[in-house]
Amino acid sequence: MSACCTPGRGCTGGHPAAVELLPLPTVRTSPPPHPMVELPGGTFRMGDAFGEGYPTDREGPVREVTVAPFAIDATAVTNARYAAFVEATGHRTDAERFGSSFVFHLLLHPDAERHVLGRVPQAPWWLGVAGAAWHSPEGPGSDLEGRADHPVVHISYDDALAYCAWAGVRLPTEAEWEYAARGGLDSARYPWGDEFTPDGRERCNTWIGTFPHRSERPGGRIGTVPVTAYEPNGYGLHNTSGNVWEWCADAFGPAERVIRGGSYLCHASYCNRYRVAARSHNTPDSSTGHGGFRCARSPLPEGPAPA
Repeated sequence: MSACCTPGRGCTGGHPAAVELLPLPTVRTSPPPHPMVELPGGTFRMGDAFGEGYPTDREGPVREVTVAPFAIDATAVTNARYAAFVEATGHRTDAERFGSSFVFHLLLHPDAERHVLGRVPQAPWWLGVAGAAWHSPEGPGSDLEGRADHPVVHISYDDALAYCAWAGVRLPTEAEWEYAARGGLDSARYPWGDEFTPDGRERCNTWIGTFPHRSERPGGRIGTVPVTAYEPNGYGLHNTSGNVWEWCADAFGPAERVIRGGSYLCHASYCNRYRVAARSHNTPDSSTGHGGFRCARSPLPEGPAPA
């Protein structure tokens, strides 16, 4: 199940076909400001209080965890922010270096059909696509027009670390991420409470329809939405459920890192990992069309007392 949610590098064979990558957008070269939320830290109950998680994900038992004060991004890192980093540093993502990444089958750009390397055997809706990367998220022929404020995707853990080093921030720990994602609610399923649509309104960007064949959203929409598309939680964080998976600093096992939050592909019939306690994992060099990140930092040191 975990690999189906987040395919890792090596799920498909073959060698990338030669592709012409689109030029990168021209943007500012200094680190853009991060609209971070300062949180006081404290003790909270971490883990799945409802027994709804997959046993292999190890969401439980519920336990009290204490986090120190920290700050965290109100949103996932956007395409615009990541473009500034790439222009300033020349960073090539793992997807670009390896020559391919994973694209959901219904999102494949028509021009990219000849660049499909294969399907993930246990999840054939995931395609390995040569030339898929953060600036061509649906494969060759796609671009970021109209999506500057969407979360950047096809980002590996190593790519996220490189961005953090440039911007003077870090990835959140898993405990920090869950503390912030809960928005002050004790052991709730979602950032807004226990009911998925308590007032009949959609609260996050997950799959609506028959997965993985048909979207029942207006116009059949699939994919990311702007990072502030839904109401924030009680701490002011947007989209800690759905939209894109987010890397955390913690190791899941000897060779994998934790990811949190679920994505636009999560659905109760297939992957209910859009709950706040849910967790999954992937290898540090893997990237997908629904994988991004948000940043955190420790409290800034206090300056010297005024003379």
